[in-house]
Amino acid sequence: MLVHSRGGRWAARTVFFVLFLPVFALPLLVVVAASFATNWSGALPSGFTTGHYAAATTGESLQALTTSLVTALTASVLALVVGTWAALAAAALGTGGRRFMDALFVLPVAVPSVVVGLAVLVAFSEPPVLLNGTRQIVILAHTVLVTAFAYQSVSAAVRRLDPMYEQAAASLGARPHQVLWRVKLPLLLPSLTAAAGLCFALSMGELSATVMLYPPDWTTLPVRIFAATDRGSLFTGAALAVVLMTTTLLVLLGVSRIRTKASYR
Repeated sequence: MLVHSRGGRWAARTVFFVLFLPVFALPLLVVVAASFATNWSGALPSGFTTGHYAAATTGESLQALTTSLVTALTASVLALVVGTWAALAAAALGTGGRRFMDALFVLPVAVPSVVVGLAVLVAFSEPPVLLNGTRQIVILAHTVLVTAFAYQSVSAAVRRLDPMYEQAAASLGARPHQVLWRVKLPLLLPSLTAAAGLCFALSMGELSATVMLYPPDWTTLPVRIFAATDRGSLFTGAALAVVLMTTTLLVLLGVSRIRTKASYR
């Protein structure tokens, strides 16, 4: 830590927990408590039940979780491929070209996600590419929203690469595609896995654009949480939210293990 005295460290930790608990931890604990409650009329919930989780892990709720996983995984892979390709291409451009690419890929996160959803809906509601009412349009919108984060993460890593590795490989006779697959991508693997985890987490929680686009047979879990709370089923919605958080956390833990192994290579 930057604070070297024992008293200073304790003060820093105290301030951290005082700020962390109310702002970050307490809302999550309230959601977890509500997912087990049968009633909440006072300061604390009353009653205890696991029935909300029975409803949250079966039937349409389980299907919604599967839909979210498929959407997030597909969007993350597509975003990682497009973002990495663009980051590598931008690195070979001049200053003006890199600034243009940076502005182009940051545009989807510079506007509200509902605007992105509307833009995708308008763009793909007429031939020759008609996607309105299909699951593909939801995946496309998620990909557009998270590609910016993949591009920024990989682009920052590309700029930190030492060019000596590429020069050494080229001097040994490696062709450009061999330098890419055998040198660049292995060096970028920790950043690639970090970008994949970020894209997955953002896609799993995306709601605004999805509400505008999803067909009845492709309902994601955030949409189902919104529908449950909108009907007044707050405790069921809380259980669904806990399932969403737990699933996302488990996937991110798996990605972090891949990232850690890649960092030691």
